[in-house]
Amino acid sequence: MTTAPLGLGTYRLQPRVVLEAAYRAAEDPATAWVDTAPNYLGGQAQTLLAPALAQRPVPVSTKVGFLTTETATTAIRDGALTLTEAETGHCLTARYVHWQCARNRTELGRDRLHLVFVHNPERTVGTPHEALRRAFTALEEEVQAGAVDTYGVATWDGFDTQAFTVPELDRLATEAAGTAQHHLRAVQLPVSLVTAHAFTQALAGEGPIAQAAARGWAVYASAPLFGGELSELATRELADLIRPDLNVPQVCLLAAASCPGVTRVLLSASSPAHWAEARAALREPPVPTPTLRKVLDVLASD
Repeated sequence: MTTAPLGLGTYRLQPRVVLEAAYRAAEDPATAWVDTAPNYLGGQAQTLLAPALAQRPVPVSTKVGFLTTETATTAIRDGALTLTEAETGHCLTARYVHWQCARNRTELGRDRLHLVFVHNPERTVGTPHEALRRAFTALEEEVQAGAVDTYGVATWDGFDTQAFTVPELDRLATEAAGTAQHHLRAVQLPVSLVTAHAFTQALAGEGPIAQAAARGWAVYASAPLFGGELSELATRELADLIRPDLNVPQVCLLAAASCPGVTRVLLSASSPAHWAEARAALREPPVPTPTLRKVLDVLASD
């Protein structure tokens, strides 16, 4: 068992620090990763990242699904979106997925996208399964065209609400590709001491994290500090159960990175000090599973 490496999440970064944060994330080529989306930072995230990405060969994951006002206006003009579709703020039609992938490449300054997540498909109008099938079909076509390497699903509560399961995602990707050798290779979901349902399941070898890991998919843990709130919710006493020599945010981050099956933890760290603390925490040995179970039991009893 190893501790999952750190990746830069850009959802909560301030625009003025995006470039510096991306440079910091690229410092260690062995673990460098940036996760973004076309709707992050009011639609600015990808263009703000582009200068750093042009100078560093950092792998990047981006997304398709959500619309900003400007994105919707441009997509309507280009014939990729109808007015009705734009009103929902979220679209996963094949036409829109193709259009958004092309726009992502332009904004990021990349000829090829490494990983594209279908973003919160539980938010789609209609049934998530039909939307996912359409999106997966479009993304398989992007892969065949040499424009995308792999794709995945990023969700907030889709697994918890049973909007879809990992086996269902696997089946839908197989249908989209026409073969079990599809290119669905990752899931992203919240993993923290607060958003602990999937975490607890993983400790028992069950649930979406374990199911994805069993298929050889990457598992990206989002919101490991619960938007920064976890540092206020966790106590020093709780942290001491895990690693007394680390501060509370470091302990919470290490716990998420120690979840069996998690392959990367995404953190929106704005300052050099916070990034350095996070990297130091994840150089620690993973927290043993029995200790994680004990901590989650304590939290569940509060």
